[in-house]
Amino acid sequence: MTFDRSIKIAPSILAADFANFGAECEAIEAQGADWVHVDVMDGHFVPNITFGPAMCAAIRPHIKGVMDVHLMISPVDPYIDAFARAGADVITAHVEAGPHIHRTLQAIRGAGVKAGVALNPGTPASAVADILDMTDLICVMTVNPGFGGQKFIDMTAKIKTLREMIGDRPIHIEIDGGVDPKTAPLVAQAGADVLVAGSAAFKGGSVSNPAPYGDNIRAIRAAAEGTYV
Repeated sequence: MTFDRSIKIAPSILAADFANFGAECEAIEAQGADWVHVDVMDGHFVPNITFGPAMCAAIRPHIKGVMDVHLMISPVDPYIDAFARAGADVITAHVEAGPHIHRTLQAIRGAGVKAGVALNPGTPASAVADILDMTDLICVMTVNPGFGGQKFIDMTAKIKTLREMIGDRPIHIEIDGGVDPKTAPLVAQAGADVLVAGSAAFKGGSVSNPAPYGDNIRAIRAAAEGTYV
């Protein structure tokens, strides 16, 4: 996994066919996805329950590129090794999920995985000011976490602040929530480079008819790259 600031589209399998995850992962990659985003929810930190390490391990052989695991769970630390063993390339924990985000990031990197930190809409950019040098990715939530298909919350000011804080550090800024061709230019122009898209990536397609996935991914990428600086 090499670092660059080009636009990367990371479809969230939360919007995929739950009965056919392996084939869905293969289909979205074949149609141009850069990363595969896995939203892990526990019914405690967020009001929904989704996937665990066993599911990540099951889909890993079907993913050629980056498996981006977003842990919307609390506590986080007891599960880091399991998700690392399941094949995660990036593990992202929420700064709000526990009292020791520094320790959590240490544990993620110690497991041999890139370390991400996520910020809910109500959490300021300053929350990560003292952990930038041990962070590989900052995920800015543009919805309140827990469900797909929510309306985009404008966090462009926070994204711009983070981009200034990061400077020349090799840290990705990822956007999760409500990304589509209309919102992609806003976040890309502000400094984001990884765009998570759920329903906007999967709408209209299926494993047996994957062409719409490619159309959707290309539309989001083109919209973002049109204003990216």
